[in-house]
Amino acid sequence: MLLSFIVPAHNEEHELAAALVAIRNAAKGHDYEIVVVDDASTDRTRTIAQKAGADVVAIDRRQTAAARNAGAAHARGDVVFFVDADTHISIAHVTGALEALRSGAAGGGARVSFHGEIPRWSNVLLAVFSVFYFGFNLGAGAFLFTTAENFRTVGGFDEQYFAGEEVYFSQALKKLGRFVILRQPVATSGRKLRMHSPGKIFGQIFILFLRGPSAVKTRDRLALWYDGKREGVNGR
Repeated sequence: MLLSFIVPAHNEEHELAAALVAIRNAAKGHDYEIVVVDDASTDRTRTIAQKAGADVVAIDRRQTAAARNAGAAHARGDVVFFVDADTHISIAHVTGALEALRSGAAGGGARVSFHGEIPRWSNVLLAVFSVFYFGFNLGAGAFLFTTAENFRTVGGFDEQYFAGEEVYFSQALKKLGRFVILRQPVATSGRKLRMHSPGKIFGQIFILFLRGPSAVKTRDRLALWYDGKREGVNGR
């Protein structure tokens, strides 16, 4: 059985290498491939991915859903994992996902934690988010898994959405069977919490809540996802 790890990336030269090392360590003992989807990067993302031995797919969409779908179209694996370029997974996530699929689950994800220092207020935000979001048994975009067959059955990620596409993907998989949230959280970057003020983050959330699905059908007002801001080495 071949495992495919699909990593969407836009200007991720500071995060990507560590994420790929984590994937390789997590996949030890399995046949696997890593597909990095370079979505219009202007930095060293493509070079870093190639040096790490990943297959690189180049697109120019600036859309996470489209990048994930492009990676899945290129992938050859029986099981597909979607891992964000700033996220670190472990052996437990791979083995847990495979066990869930073998037991009949249609797919799943994992809870999230942050690597690096984050503001104190963000711990409260994460706790509240986790209660509500994972309480509805939805997968976070940082880490999702399913079989290639199930991915094709649900039609992949809905490209009419520029954010929140993982919610609709989770709901689609639930129609096929159980959706499993692994207990051990993946470690994703806390850079958005460090780079943006509480006002900006909560304002973005409020706009999405107020406007509903129409708010994520365009990149307008989605600066939190698409403003392109990146931290340097060591979070600077």
